[in-house]
Amino acid sequence: MRLVIEPLGRQIEVAEGANLLATLRDHGMPMSYSCMAGRCGTCRCKVMSGQVMEGDRVGGVGELVLACMSTLTQDCSVEIPEPDEVVQHPARVLKSSVVAIEPMTHDVLRLRLRVNKPLAFSPGQYVQLQFTPELIRPFSMAGLPGDDELEFHIRLVPGGRATGFIARELRVGDSVRVTGPLGTAYLRRRHEGPMICVAGGTGLAPILSIVRGAISQKMSNPIHLYFGVRSAEDVYGLAWLQALTSRHAALRLTVVVSAGNVDPGRRSGVVPDAINMDHESLSGWRAYICGSPPMVEAVTKSILKKGVQAQHVYADAFYASLGPLAKGSPRPLVSSSSVLA
Repeated sequence: MRLVIEPLGRQIEVAEGANLLATLRDHGMPMSYSCMAGRCGTCRCKVMSGQVMEGDRVGGVGELVLACMSTLTQDCSVEIPEPDEVVQHPARVLKSSVVAIEPMTHDVLRLRLRVNKPLAFSPGQYVQLQFTPELIRPFSMAGLPGDDELEFHIRLVPGGRATGFIARELRVGDSVRVTGPLGTAYLRRRHEGPMICVAGGTGLAPILSIVRGAISQKMSNPIHLYFGVRSAEDVYGLAWLQALTSRHAALRLTVVVSAGNVDPGRRSGVVPDAINMDHESLSGWRAYICGSPPMVEAVTKSILKKGVQAQHVYADAFYASLGPLAKGSPRPLVSSSSVLA
């Protein structure tokens, strides 16, 4: 059988039943991957002709499939994303201990963990944290690889099993298992054009990681960072954000408060409206969006109309859950991950 890899135009002879990701890796194709188990979405690619079997379902023309879960059954072609922006951080399981649990707002905690071994990841990715055998949740890092600690921002969800455990039972010195990294909404370091970064609530964590990463890599890109919250009491991290603006001359910060804003230095309303007012066109921009699903979807629709190309929207939607496992279903523009109950 023949497999064609776009946009490289490479043709490979493959055996029927071969795994797509293994085939790409064996032939030196620049393909991102991480968990190897169909959870993180990092190895997502598009079927351009023919079909593949992704688990028990048929992945047809135009559909996104996970290469690690896909079997080649006939001649086909697939499109791999951004071959110049490959990340290969195979997911690892590490031990960590709690360094601090600090309140940031009335319902946001900052959790800091010290891992027993360094964790390689790209800014914007996330990990699974296991607090007990039953409590496993995904959370995004706010810091950078190479930091002495991993930092997470956790919103306390009423009735949330995991966040309730963190707030009431987790103690400094306790052990937490870390699995990762995972996720596709990571910083594209080779992009030299402008970036729009949108954080809703605790979506600030991965956005902080992305902006910190851009600055640490000495990227000179213009960056417009929007931080949207429900009320003034939900604002946090301003000292971090202001420090970043002082380090990066092309970083512009806009805080948007949807209700009860009395600070003249902040915008009132919702982030999509603020973006529409600030930018006539976003053609050539790349976008990083992290927060609640309604916010992610509203911002995505807005920026697509302004000219951002769909393949240049990198987003994490944070799905809250009260059950034992909280993880949304992957979408074309949104890899569900990060801060959950």
